[in-house]
Amino acid sequence: MIRLLVLIFASFAVVPSASCADFPSKTITLIVPYAAGGSNDTLSRILAEHMSKSLGQPVIVDNEPGAAGTTASTRAARAAADGYTIIMGNMGTHGAAPAQYPDLKYDPISDFTPIGLAAEVPAIIVTRKDFPANNLAEFSAYLRANADKVNEAHVGVGAPTYLFCTLLQSLLGVQTGRVPYRGGAPAMNDLIGGQVDFSCISLSGAIAQIQSGTLKAIAIASPQRADILPDLPTTIEGGLPQFVVSTWNALFAPKGLPPATLAKLNDALNKALDDPTTRRRLAEMGLVIPNSARRSPEFLGEFVKAEVPRWGKIVASSLDKQR
Repeated sequence: MIRLLVLIFASFAVVPSASCADFPSKTITLIVPYAAGGSNDTLSRILAEHMSKSLGQPVIVDNEPGAAGTTASTRAARAAADGYTIIMGNMGTHGAAPAQYPDLKYDPISDFTPIGLAAEVPAIIVTRKDFPANNLAEFSAYLRANADKVNEAHVGVGAPTYLFCTLLQSLLGVQTGRVPYRGGAPAMNDLIGGQVDFSCISLSGAIAQIQSGTLKAIAIASPQRADILPDLPTTIEGGLPQFVVSTWNALFAPKGLPPATLAKLNDALNKALDDPTTRRRLAEMGLVIPNSARRSPEFLGEFVKAEVPRWGKIVASSLDKQR
């Protein structure tokens, strides 16, 4: 009887390692915390396509917009830590959310297993094509003189577009109208249509519209000009050096992900980001691909620990001014 019990317990003990060794054996769900059509969604679909090939199983994108991405992030945090549910988080969901939502149902630092940084991209100030300003100095002056008549588009309180413009308006000392949308695509449609006046968006989300002339670009919030838009001045050139800011996107899994599963997911991410075709597609979107050192789980973990207090200060300052 004792020998039998020992054999039974031993068989249970090897089940977890066997399941990890078999990973993946079914479809993986990649949650995108915004509506389809935005830069986060497009990035996720490009990476999912290549990761499916590396992992030998489909990686399907599941869009779940709401509450600036925190609804989807809560779902991801509560999922099983088996590698079959992952999320494309960003500086909003995993940086600023704790300060923006006091009753947040997850902790970006302790409730997730970092997989790897996927992309970084500078912010860009864009306006409707007939906005009465053509450079940063004119834009700043117009906002200061007409703050009560101007509306800004963003994709939810706490999302990158909201945070970018929160910082911008704080630096300019203005408070314009702020119009929330459920995703980048509907916000872009209204901006093109002239229903709203301006937005602080990731470069990747506005390249085609700028090149086609349906949107006007004011400045890019990066230290250097972007190769894809070489004629667009930086905010430093425009006289606002404090407004240099980029968003980031990264893959996360629920906390407690087995190391072997984490290694496979990180390897698949790295293979996707090193693929020449994938790199070209992302570069055409204006995305900056992190170097290999910045793609490690360890780097991402430390990065999030620094982002939470950084954006917390910006959000807190904004809230204080609104009181």
